[in-house]
Amino acid sequence: MGDFTKYQQKVIKNYYDNRENIALQRAQEILTELYLTDGKKREKLWVSLFENLKKLGVGQETIAHLQKKNDPQLVAGVIQELLGK
Repeated sequence: MGDFTKYQQKVIKNYYDNRENIALQRAQEILTELYLTDGKKREKLWVSLFENLKKLGVGQETIAHLQKKNDPQLVAGVIQELLGK
């Protein structure tokens, strides 16, 4: 792993081992913020949410459907399904 210390190698390894959990947690946080914001910030949150859903392996068709509906409750259902895995 290049010129990293053992500690840095461990941190990097842990990140990659847990990146799915990190993306799922971030998607949950963004979903909560979606309910509380509006305007341009809300649009940016949607983009960030869809990027996190892609990282979690959600299909492009599902993401396109969520974009079209623009409904946080639908996203909550998708996240709930991901939590059940």
